[in-house]
Amino acid sequence: MLKNRLIFGFLMTVFFTGVVIVDSWLDGSLSRGAIEKSVAGRQATGLFILVSLIIIAAQFELAKLAERKNLLVLLPVTIPASIMLAGSWYWSQGLDVPLSKYILILLAFSFFAFLLYQYARYGLSSVMANCGISLFSIIYLGLLCSFIIGIRIEFGIWPLLMYVFVVKSADIGAYTIGTLMGRHKFSPVISPGKTWEGMAGAVFCAVIVAFVFSGFFSIMSWKAAAVFGICFAFIGQLGDLVESLIKRDATEKDSANTVPGFGGVLDIVDSPLVAGVCAYLFFGFVR
Repeated sequence: MLKNRLIFGFLMTVFFTGVVIVDSWLDGSLSRGAIEKSVAGRQATGLFILVSLIIIAAQFELAKLAERKNLLVLLPVTIPASIMLAGSWYWSQGLDVPLSKYILILLAFSFFAFLLYQYARYGLSSVMANCGISLFSIIYLGLLCSFIIGIRIEFGIWPLLMYVFVVKSADIGAYTIGTLMGRHKFSPVISPGKTWEGMAGAVFCAVIVAFVFSGFFSIMSWKAAAVFGICFAFIGQLGDLVESLIKRDATEKDSANTVPGFGGVLDIVDSPLVAGVCAYLFFGFVR
């Protein structure tokens, strides 16, 4: 399990990094700075496509977890709504509508679409339950994903990669040290496998990676990088606990069996999802 996790974790990291760098090179932002628009006036197209594909897979996994609780995710609505919501920063590049209005209007019309689809397809059965879990799914997988693209567009590729690498290296550190040395339970009810020894490993790996990015790309001072590493080691593990909470409610260990050593797509993206909004605020503060 540990071997598979390290191998596939490395391969996914390389793939994600390649997509981000090639995408930035194609739209011109790699060479001309984080906030400068490409010739076409739109950045992060490749990243938006990748995030959209992840959302589609994650929506199906969440729907299967919801079925265990007799809840129905209205996928024909939640998938496009989540993609449009995740692309809030992406689409706002070509619109005169402010970002906040775009998000609010999209949420409102998504809610109306839930009600219409629910009535047309399922009538009066479980209206509140189905619409409620569907709204939950687009907030969790759409709104939270939007900050990943927001960081890329507003701050550039290196802050984006720093945030993702710090959070995922914390995951790897927590899992590795926790597996080899873990004794004291960190969250025995929600995630019995997590330990304080693993949390120490998460902090160590996160701080080292934060120092590397800070030193090579001058994103922030080394003191800020230390704070970033420590904070996002914990925030990333909190994101993992959020998904564990959902899985425990559905009495499932993993969201799926898609990726060896990890489980499903939700098991891979859980920590960056919750950490994204915090990273966006952090980068805005230190800029």
